[in-house]
Amino acid sequence: MKNHKSFRKFGREKNQRVAFIRGLLINLIRHGRIETTLARAKEIRPFVEKLVTLAKEDTVARRRLVASRLINQGDETKKLFAEYAPKYKAVTGGYTRILKLPTRISDGAEKAVIEFV
Repeated sequence: MKNHKSFRKFGREKNQRVAFIRGLLINLIRHGRIETTLARAKEIRPFVEKLVTLAKEDTVARRRLVASRLINQGDETKKLFAEYAPKYKAVTGGYTRILKLPTRISDGAEKAVIEFV
């Protein structure tokens, strides 16, 4: 039964799905914005928001927690703490925005851009 399950499967098993979402997160932090499908953008938004909220307090424990969620990507962890977290210090949420793009011609998938505000 699907009762109260609020995540998308993307046709993948759990370990593949987790790796896929982490890859999207790493690319978003690395580039500041990514173009993807609307469903993928909506799925990674809560993860990004939680990572930025964690990074707002710069402690060793928070750095280790964020690094573990990003599979020990050192550059992305540093960028999150040095660039994004100070920018949103006074803001309590809404660090990303999703802009819809025209549908993809090949399969009609809804495209979107997710970026930091």
